[in-house]
This record gives sequence, C-alpha cells and structure tokens, in this order.
Amino acid sequence: MTGDQNEGRVDQAYYDQSEYHDGAAHLVDFDSPFQRYRIEKILALYEPGREERVLDLGCGWGTVTFALAHRVREIVGLDFSVRAVAFCEAELAKRELTNVRFIQADARDSGLEPDSFDLIVAADLLEHLYPDDSRRVIDECRRLLKPGGRLSVWTPHRGHFLEILKNNGIFLKPDPTHVDYKSMARVERLLKDAGFVLEKAYYAESHLPVLRDIERTLIQLSLFRRRIAVLARKVGR
Repeated sequence: MTGDQNEGRVDQAYYDQSEYHDGAAHLVDFDSPFQRYRIEKILALYEPGREERVLDLGCGWGTVTFALAHRVREIVGLDFSVRAVAFCEAELAKRELTNVRFIQADARDSGLEPDSFDLIVAADLLEHLYPDDSRRVIDECRRLLKPGGRLSVWTPHRGHFLEILKNNGIFLKPDPTHVDYKSMARVERLLKDAGFVLEKAYYAESHLPVLRDIERTLIQLSLFRRRIAVLARKVGR
C-alpha cells in the first residue's frame, strides 16, 4: 500500500494508528473459505513456477505471501504499514520458511532493484490507492519486473450490488480505506499506458456458495460482477 501525509487522506498513519488491523479477524484466518477462494482465484490468473521470484505488493497480513511460498524460489511481502509488516514477521517466525521476507516500504518508490521479479501480485491493493498514486505504483511495478515479467491484479468491482449497498450505507459499512475503486476499463488503461500488454482480463464471482452460482449465471450483468481479475506482461526494458 502507499500513503501520503496530506490532511484528510487515508495514509500510513491511518493503518498504523487506527483500529483497521484490529477489526479484520476474517483476514488473518489463513484457512478460511474466503482466503482459500482468494488464493485459488489469484493462482487461476497466473501460477508462478518453482524458479520464479515474486513480490506480494501491499501484502497486508501476508496471506498471499505465505500461500505462494512453497511454490516459488523466493517471495517478498511489501507493505507501507508498520503494523502489517510486524504481524507478518511474527507469523513468519512460526513457520519454517527460508525463502520469505517482509519489508516496510512505499509501493510508489520501493527502493528495490529494477528488473528483479518474475511476478508481482497486487491482490486487493488498487482500491486502496488514490488516483494520483495509482499510476506511480503501476510504473514502479514495471520498473521492478524483469522483461516478460507479469503483474497480477485482483480488485473489487464497484458496480457489484453488494458494493453499491455498502458504499451507500444500506447494508454493512463502507470501507474507508477503499478510497478509489477502479473499473475494468481504468485498470486496463493504467496498465497499457505504463507499457504492459494484457494477457487476461475478466470478472470473477464471489466465494459465497449460493451467490457464487447466481453470479456465474448472470455475470454478464454489471450488478453480478464481484471481482476484477487482470494479468499483464511487461514488454521491453
């Protein structure tokens, strides 16, 4: 995730000083149906090979990092939240993993070596980025990827009926950290403008059994498109 200390913005201080991390028990249950669904869908977009080096951008509680660790040569989890990285490092200490590390850094300017990753996973990240940050993060992804490397994007679709109800305060509460939902068209435009070639772009259904079946049937309608899934490849240097 990225942040900015401008007044009124959801920034690093918000994630580290608010109750954001305290109210997310469903996100730290690595074996929950929701998390198993996320990983299954992320792997359906692109399954990295044994020799690949992966960056989990906006790693949060490390779900993707830990799920992919046994599949790849090395994986790095990056988040700008001190609390998120501390949680991940504490979890890592419980596991026998030597190919995993976590860093606290800004996704707009990570300080990592260029051309150093085969895959970057941005799962549930783009909705947390303000418009002025989004292009910088995508450009940084391109800088960090090897030629031919891939960027995997997984983000909520604002047009889904549950998101509409939530963001209008009708059902559940809106998430204050979801500061800028991207449409499929915007995600594609951001990637193309940064020099990526799109390999996959589609909508995915929810993890809830009954709703999932309904969405699969009606996914051609915007109201039933739960998630946006995009895979892009870096071309050139």
